[in-house]
Amino acid sequence: MLDYEKRLYPLMLVLVAFVGLLGVWSDGLPAALRGLWALQGSPGRLINDYTATVGRGAALLNASLMGALALGVVARSGVRLSGPTFAAVFTILGFSLFGKTPFNAAPIVAGVFAASKAARKPFKNYLLMALFGTALGPLVSFAAFEAGLGPAGGLALGLALGFAAGFLLPGLAMAMLRMHEGFNLYNIGLTCGFLGLFLASGLAAAGKDLSIAVVWGEGGGPALTALIPSLSGIMMLWGAATERGRLAGGLKKLYAMSGRLPSDFMEAAGPGAAVLNAGIMGLVSWAYLLAVGAELNGPTLGGVLTVMGFATFGKHLRNCVPVALGVAVSTLAFGKSLNAPGPVLALLFGTTLAPLAGEFGPLVGFAAGFTHLLVVERSAAWHGGLDLYNNGFAGGLTATLFVAAIEWYRSRPKA
Repeated sequence: MLDYEKRLYPLMLVLVAFVGLLGVWSDGLPAALRGLWALQGSPGRLINDYTATVGRGAALLNASLMGALALGVVARSGVRLSGPTFAAVFTILGFSLFGKTPFNAAPIVAGVFAASKAARKPFKNYLLMALFGTALGPLVSFAAFEAGLGPAGGLALGLALGFAAGFLLPGLAMAMLRMHEGFNLYNIGLTCGFLGLFLASGLAAAGKDLSIAVVWGEGGGPALTALIPSLSGIMMLWGAATERGRLAGGLKKLYAMSGRLPSDFMEAAGPGAAVLNAGIMGLVSWAYLLAVGAELNGPTLGGVLTVMGFATFGKHLRNCVPVALGVAVSTLAFGKSLNAPGPVLALLFGTTLAPLAGEFGPLVGFAAGFTHLLVVERSAAWHGGLDLYNNGFAGGLTATLFVAAIEWYRSRPKA
């Protein structure tokens, strides 16, 4: 274990525990536990805000539990706690506010584990695919609780489909990465959307209703309002204390990187600079939500937590702002509201395209963000909301389009 990992694990444990304690403080332990239990049998397809369906306390407690389980899997597998694994844990933490539960995530992880054994490779080689692959958790919940097969039949189908999806993920993920060449940070989102398209087609052919519905919490509340600034503050203090005199150099090196996969900011710029960057990105994203009057609920806070996670693995203000501006201008150009569910999530999660701005400049990043909104508002219906990383799916398609066009242009003979 590297020296910084010995300090990073306690930080992660504090952050994950804080989320759970915030949930208990919000609704009280008995209510939070009752909601957590009820949540395991709840639908998870997009968009299903757990803060609205089971309460803020239960949603935060579920996120804390999922974050702790993810951190435990990382430690048990022997993979270093670095930028990619930090991003994975924070993404799970965020999406466990609206879609992921221990029940629907476990079969996916088991399927990826089985795939590693079938390929005769260590599970740690597939760890990130297993953690990010829990984006298909709604597939398990849908088959178990919404397909109308009864308790036993639904449970069996859900577990089987989740396991099968996890087994298929590694091979597909490698193929999807070649499509966009690392310019879509949520590569597993593209993979899960691609697989989800086929799964949704099969379920629809069997007569199952996969129409999209939106459950969107309103009103926020003290616990949800305090979540991001509290976590960001802790991270920024830790980052500043860790680097001390080397912080400015680390941030300069971090901001010079394009963010293209794989870009481990902890490895390249130092853990303090990477974690400080995550805190900054969290506060900026949170401030944007307040500025446009967006709800502070499960999906929006999940979006901010995901941005914070990937701020150690590809995202910083220099490469994210052009993409976010593109999404915002696209929103206004087509007469939509900046605080509506689709546009606000597209702006947060659409920063998956940050490497395009980092590599090719802000104009390309802006154009990619503008295009991304148009695609993402269509793509969820294609997979029936089974892929929680719908922006990763749409982002992968957008990145592939832009990379193909840019590479074709660059390949022309010089005059």
